[in-house]
Amino acid sequence: MKISVVIRSKDEADRLRLTLASLARQSTPAEVVVVNDGSSDHTAEVMAEAAANGLDLVGVHHSAPAGRSAAANAGATSATGDILIFLDGDTLAEPDFVAKHLAQHCVRDGLIVRGETYHLRCTRVFLDPETGTPKPGEEDRVARMSANERARALVTRDQIRGAFAEIDRRAQPGIYPGFGPRKLFDLEMAALRENRDCSVLWAAASGANQSLARSAFLEAGGFHPRISINEHRELALRLCRSGLRMAPTDARSYHMTHRSGWRDPLEDLEWEAVFYDAHPEAVVALLPLFWQSISDHSPLPAEARIMSLPELAQQAARYEGLQGRDTVRAAHLAASAANGQSSAGARASAA
Repeated sequence: MKISVVIRSKDEADRLRLTLASLARQSTPAEVVVVNDGSSDHTAEVMAEAAANGLDLVGVHHSAPAGRSAAANAGATSATGDILIFLDGDTLAEPDFVAKHLAQHCVRDGLIVRGETYHLRCTRVFLDPETGTPKPGEEDRVARMSANERARALVTRDQIRGAFAEIDRRAQPGIYPGFGPRKLFDLEMAALRENRDCSVLWAAASGANQSLARSAFLEAGGFHPRISINEHRELALRLCRSGLRMAPTDARSYHMTHRSGWRDPLEDLEWEAVFYDAHPEAVVALLPLFWQSISDHSPLPAEARIMSLPELAQQAARYEGLQGRDTVRAAHLAASAANGQSSAGARASAA
């Protein structure tokens, strides 16, 4: 069974160099398809260098940015593997990354396999995490770092090749730093491992460190062309509705962070209307409330919070048949408030 790792990348050449170095050191080799999505930096040179050094690399170059979904779809079309693993161009793969994904697909067909998505906070101030070149605007912060502090923050090809455990020790769970991404990671992986028959496991899909059969991806039409955040969840929903199943693996990836915050789907809302129009279901309407519930400063009253994916499925079942995102959310908030008042009254009577 042949594996293709599909990477979409734009203007992150120095991080891509490290990503490709991690894929060149895999215990199980794979074809690597890199979609250069209209980069204006030296991404093409980094790709050529990796190919010249022996990496089985297929390059796809866009003259102008096509966006996350279109870039990933182009990579999948150019891949020749039976299994696709999606990865981002700023993300390292552990040495057994490909082998662990492959092992899951060898056990059972029809899987969407989600791995452990970790991050490296130490890279966020660097344009090039290997040399320590600062990002624009971070020059003063990098200049204030001691030599030892700066050395501890670097991620190098030598570490990737011979001391990957040093990188792993600096990593933390979650695709970005912070309480919200960490909590979401914990809840998603717990659901995948402990609630394998949960009907909303598609919501635990990941944009990177996720694999599936190429035939299933192509038959489904790939990622939704109008969604550039949460496109992985929308695809997973379609695939799960067609009979595929989500499954976990401990294959670990490491996002080399480059921003202080994260791309929050509660703030970047371009995906929401398109997603719901494609899937006008109560569970899709309530998904943002689940994310709001687990944030460190949740705006929701305690009785309205949804604290796990199984609970999301349970709550959504109550509102099937209601039309409109706002209608579903209003019904949930009203029912939660009524239940809260009833519980408070019962406690008062008992007292």
